[in-house]
Formats: sequence, C-alpha cells, structure tokens
Amino acid sequence: QVQLVESGGGLVQAGGSLRLSCVASGSIFSINAMGWYRQAPGKQLELVAVINSGGSTNYADSVKGRFTISRDHAKNTVYLETNSLKPEDTAVYYCNAHLRTRYSVSNYREYWGQGTQVTVSS
Repeated sequence: QVQLVESGGGLVQAGGSLRLSCVASGSIFSINAMGWYRQAPGKQLELVAVINSGGSTNYADSVKGRFTISRDHAKNTVYLETNSLKPEDTAVYYCNAHLRTRYSVSNYREYWGQGTQVTVSS
C-alpha cells in the first residue's frame, strides 16, 4: 500500500556532503512526521533527524549544525542534507514516515524505507 524509497547514499571523503532523499508513495491520506534514522555496524538504530507536518525539526546532538532535514509536502518527500561528514557518520540511513492511508484514515502507522548506505572515508 505504501512505499518509502531512499536515494542519495554513497561513498564520500571526510568533510564531504551528500543529499539523501526519500519519496513516499501509495495510498497515502496524510503524513504527520517524516524522519531519518541510521544504524552503524554493531550499533543500535538511532534517530538522526525528524520533521513534523508543521515544519518543526529535531536533530541528534551528533549531527546538529552539520545536517539539515527538509520536506516537500506536495511531493511526499523528505530530504537530509549532510555536510562536514565524519567517518562516524558511516551507517545505513533509513527513512521513516508516520502516516495515514486512504484505507485507514483514523489510524497512524509507521512505515520504513529499505535504507541507503552512507560511507565516509577518513
């Protein structure tokens, strides 16, 4: 019913930048919050950044000042601009959306993308 597809990951040198994108498609009625999470090898999944329907944002302390989350409501798309990348930013980045479908307009559910790999070399 709903798909989230990420793109924009890759290999970059420390200090470099990447722009991640995530498009939500399918039987979407409305989207509340969209966000980015990441999981490094051997570590737990962690929140990177989230943006709600009103545009309020929240960031992990480790990325504040370096990453910027934004959203295009008309395109059901969320972006993550990553700057000044560090080797410790290496992880699989997952898109998340808190949304209602046309088949269940009274219930919000969490949906996840398949992930995109970001590798930062030192």
